[in-house]
This record gives sequence, C-alpha cells and structure tokens, in this order.
Amino acid sequence: MTDTPAPAPAAEFWEARYRDAGRVWSGRPNELLVQEAGDLAPGTALDLGCGEGADAVWLASRGWRVTGVDISATALERAAGHAAEAGVGDRVVWERHELGPSFPAGSFDLVSAHYLQSPVALDQQAVLRAAARAVAPGGTLLVVLHAGWPSWQTEPPFDAVFPTLDGVLAELALPEGEWSVETRRTARRPSVSPDGVEGFREDHVWRLRRAGGC
Repeated sequence: MTDTPAPAPAAEFWEARYRDAGRVWSGRPNELLVQEAGDLAPGTALDLGCGEGADAVWLASRGWRVTGVDISATALERAAGHAAEAGVGDRVVWERHELGPSFPAGSFDLVSAHYLQSPVALDQQAVLRAAARAVAPGGTLLVVLHAGWPSWQTEPPFDAVFPTLDGVLAELALPEGEWSVETRRTARRPSVSPDGVEGFREDHVWRLRRAGGC
C-alpha cells in the first residue's frame, strides 16, 4: 500500500468516521457502477474515494486491475481485507490520498468517482478535473453524485450545494471534440431513514468516453 499522508482536518474527520464505527458500508458495489461499467472491457481502473473497497473488489472480480484510493487508513485496511477474502487481493493496489492536495499517478481505462461529496473541505471541481486527466485515450470517466437530500430529510445536517447535470459538465471544462457523453441522467432509488421512514434519493450519473485508443 502506498501511503501519502493527508493533513487535517479532512483526514481526521474521515479517519474518525471509519475508526469509531464498525463496517460503515454494505460491502456491495454501488448499483450505478454495476449498471454503467458492467459492459466495459476490463483494463486498468482507478476508484476514487473507495471507502471499504466494495466497488474496487467488484471491478477486480470482473478482471480489472484496480487502484483504490481513500483518505482513511482504516477504510483502506478494511478494503484490503475485503479484497483478500474475495480472492482478488493481487488485483488491487491501495493508496492513501487526500484528493486535491495529492492524486494518484498514471492513466487508467476507467476512472470511477462515486459520491465525492463531503461535509468537510473538498475541492470537488479540481478533483473531477484531475480525474478526467487521468483517463487514458479510449477510456471512460464515470461520475456519480447525490442530486439532493433524501426525500425524508426534513432538516439537512449541514449546508450543501448539490450539482446539476449541466453544471458538472461545464465545470469539467473538457476539451472540445476529445470527449463524448454516453450517459447523462438522474437515477432514483429507494431510501429509508434511520427511523424507518420510506422515501427515495436521486443521484446524477455521467459516463464520458475519451477519444483515442485502439
């Protein structure tokens, strides 16, 4: 595991988030990743904000060589354990980065950025632009972001500005003629509050293909 130390306060926030709890996520890959990447030919993949590794493990199980990146050392330790248990530990490299101040080197056939939204400092625009630059010719950039709070969330826990479908594409500032938009959509999924109130949440999805390659 390559360890690039991340400064406080973001590192402290996310490390505490994982360290002070048991497993945070379900261990299953994000459904939108499965939908959007399931038809892609395996190659090299970069999973930004990989958390406990479910997406990276799913990609590795389908033949991808994956670099999983997160700010939390505890999350990465759990991710490595998940990969080992799934028998794909040799197909994933784990790197610790605070995205923005540092970013993994190299280019990738798939760069996946799911839910890079944070209650603490994160230059989302800069990170997504770096993600686009990391896509190899002929490769894919997959971005998924929450479009708003869950329908049952009457009192948001913190102030947040949610993206729009057109706004993110404009912020990416992709070179004209170099990229094609394969997916630009809003997906709705069920969401249940901690008190059992049923509702939904919407996510925005962008899948973009970089020109070039064989």
